[in-house]
Amino acid sequence: MSPQHICILGATGSIGLSTIDVVLRHPDRFQIHTLTARQRMHELAELAHRTGAKRVVVPDDVSAARFKLSYGDGAGMPEVHVGAQALVESASDDEVDVVMAAIVGAAGLPAALAAAKAGKRLLLANKEALVAAGSLFMSAVRGSGAVLLPIDSEHNAIFQCMPESGRKSVGNGPAAGVNKIVLTASGGPFRKRSLDTMREITPDQACAHPNWKMGRKISVDSATMVNKGLEVIEAHWLFSMSAEKIDVVIHPQSVIHSMVEYVDGSMLAQLGNPDMRTPIAHALGFPQRIDAGVSWLDLLKVGQLNFEPVEPERYPCLGLAYDALRMGQAACVAFNAANEIAVESFLQQRLRYDQIAVVLQNSLDWIVSYQAGSLDTLEDILALDEQAREQARLSCQAHAA
Repeated sequence: MSPQHICILGATGSIGLSTIDVVLRHPDRFQIHTLTARQRMHELAELAHRTGAKRVVVPDDVSAARFKLSYGDGAGMPEVHVGAQALVESASDDEVDVVMAAIVGAAGLPAALAAAKAGKRLLLANKEALVAAGSLFMSAVRGSGAVLLPIDSEHNAIFQCMPESGRKSVGNGPAAGVNKIVLTASGGPFRKRSLDTMREITPDQACAHPNWKMGRKISVDSATMVNKGLEVIEAHWLFSMSAEKIDVVIHPQSVIHSMVEYVDGSMLAQLGNPDMRTPIAHALGFPQRIDAGVSWLDLLKVGQLNFEPVEPERYPCLGLAYDALRMGQAACVAFNAANEIAVESFLQQRLRYDQIAVVLQNSLDWIVSYQAGSLDTLEDILALDEQAREQARLSCQAHAA
């Protein structure tokens, strides 16, 4: 069997690096075809050397020059492609079998959609594909026959706990016999923090996740539980479940990654150490299991598994995400766009932590009065996304720290 050729969109991020780690453990099964990055050209050059990538995609000519300088004069210089269109073309290239969609934010949406339309085996770590463009994206998957495999640890856990019929019909209706999905959340770094001190939280404190090593933006999203809210919206599209059939429970140990409740009273859970290489290896090897390089889960060391309800006062953003899902696609676009702007402002210390939820609420209030047209094309979605970002910028300015 010839190796599968892989395109990693967002190679220098945490998901991209974990994917490379798993891939290099199985040189007989996988080969890196394309690596992309928006910055860190020296790191991209090192990865290209290590993996023997055939192609890299960078954002502009300046980045291309930096990459070539970092790569050096050694043999095997990959093709260097430039710009957003090159991302789309690489994700849909005939030589590529598998696409890891791990570019954070709306910037990753066009390439992920292109991979779906091209019928690729698509490992989805980009939330915007479903949060902002769920209907359009799932229609592309169904139309092309693409194989969609979720990479978020929670959605991958749900996928593993689904009956075989559910795994074969992702996005094509609820699986027979399933009553409810239960997403687990760590609770982040402020699970026990006094509520009257939330306004004092600093970016470094918000980025200090107790269980996972992640980028700063997603770490803040985990602290506010926006990340979990986005996962609720994703789960709706992936598993065809209504908001009322998707629960969230705090599980501080992050050992159970999510659960599926069946109509007969059974509940299936997927357990493992908190390491993203596990869901990545599952998706790469599916339906087979392959080594991920992850240490074994020691239940005796874990000792006990705890569960807590979500406090609405502590995590108001989660409730707003449910509101956006019930309001419809335009609200989900606005919610996601506003969060990216609010988190950026917080990380730059221009917005207080507790005001992130205020900006998100303002975005939903705005979308109620906004006369959104159809969202049938990617251009429609991106246009609304940009307008929502501008509204969020104005909201951040009005609440500037």
